[in-house]
Amino acid sequence: MRPILVTGASGYIGGRLAPMLVGRGHGVRCLARNPRTLLNRGWGDGVEIVGGDVLDAESLKPALEGCQAAYYLVHSMSAGERGFAERDRQGAQTFAAAAAQAGLERIIYLGGLGKREEALSTHLSSRHEVGDILRAGPTPVIELRAAMIIGSGSASFEMMRAIVEKLPIMICPRWVMTRSQPIAVHDVLAYLTGSLGLEPQDRVLDVGGPDVLTYREMILRFASILELKRYIINAPFLTPRLSAYWVNIMTPVPAAIAFPLIEGLKSEMVCENDDVRRLIPFEPLGFDDAVRRALERTRLHEVATRWTNASMGKRQWLAAFDPASFLTQDVQTATSDAPAPVLFERIRRIGGDVGWYYANGLWKIRGWIDRAIGGVGLRRGRRDPNQVLIGDAIDFWRVVDFEAGRRLLLHAEMKVPGDAWLEFRVEPQGHDRSTLIQTAYFRPTPFWGRLYWYLLLPLHKIIFQGMAKAIARAE
Repeated sequence: MRPILVTGASGYIGGRLAPMLVGRGHGVRCLARNPRTLLNRGWGDGVEIVGGDVLDAESLKPALEGCQAAYYLVHSMSAGERGFAERDRQGAQTFAAAAAQAGLERIIYLGGLGKREEALSTHLSSRHEVGDILRAGPTPVIELRAAMIIGSGSASFEMMRAIVEKLPIMICPRWVMTRSQPIAVHDVLAYLTGSLGLEPQDRVLDVGGPDVLTYREMILRFASILELKRYIINAPFLTPRLSAYWVNIMTPVPAAIAFPLIEGLKSEMVCENDDVRRLIPFEPLGFDDAVRRALERTRLHEVATRWTNASMGKRQWLAAFDPASFLTQDVQTATSDAPAPVLFERIRRIGGDVGWYYANGLWKIRGWIDRAIGGVGLRRGRRDPNQVLIGDAIDFWRVVDFEAGRRLLLHAEMKVPGDAWLEFRVEPQGHDRSTLIQTAYFRPTPFWGRLYWYLLLPLHKIIFQGMAKAIARAE
């Protein structure tokens, strides 16, 4: 059986789709800019991981060779990167040409709803444009267009949940009265997998749940599910950018992602055709059931992927990590009375609700500062309180390498004048003792970076030293 290529396999949808396809007996080839982000996923032997980028035509040739179909799930905006529309345009053009050369049977693309005759946001316009570019090639394209996706770990779900939980009274802009047709992530995946059984021809299929709701109605129904009483006051003076900054402060989603999402909320996101219900028949979940399902998955820590799977635009970590290239380092060593596996277990749980073991107040202040200047801050937390996978976000860090029982390497995604890394290594010392070697690496920008490092050097010394000792003696 010829394999199916999944692009964006390290992302929110792709990371759930790939194992589902394997479970249905398909051979799956996953494309990732950094293949290491897909290691140890437990997806089974039916998955092949290849390195490549939709912007690099040469890397797509071996990735597409022999494939019968491909899922196009790439979106630069999900990583909070500027100029995402141009990158998405180039990526779609490159992929369409490579698919034609490889003789692909079909491309399945997940885009966004929104009427073309309306003045759509840059985000929604880009989603439509990508579909147009893919269809301009000779390979048949099945485009599924969705509105808000409700699922554990989705940006829309976490944004709404945080707002509902934190704010008894909400001052909201006019877009709360815009209608939308949200869909459960479970149903999006069902439509994506079902598209493999359709005749390979160009199709644009709108997908949505059974409920058409305003955002006001969604917020109030979400609150009702949580058994909370909430009040909404409309404020027409709130612009999308002001709303994004407000979301940046109140929710885990940073302004870089919140702004294009909120800008798109001014447009109605309602299905214009229901052809997909006939072609792939099943009964999709309603809004309330989708929310309850997502809340239960979150409560049980069964969040397979999260919006944070996409990195926040820093690509340096894709290159090999070379400690010798960092002239500025802080090394802390601490001996623990715990055996190496126990000590590493403490390291594996770092961040999120557990915190950083020492001076958590100062870490929070650093997170607030990062948020205030447009960074991700600490509120992103973790996908799972215990498990760690390469590519996971941990507060304002990204997991770049993970060796169970031995090593955790993090790359900073906070706003910092340079390139910062944090490494934890555990070395056994006999049966019941071990040593923690904790190293902070920093490559400063020429002036501001050096000034930043040396001004904060005394504070960094206190924090890093205290953290190493606290981890070594934690229970």
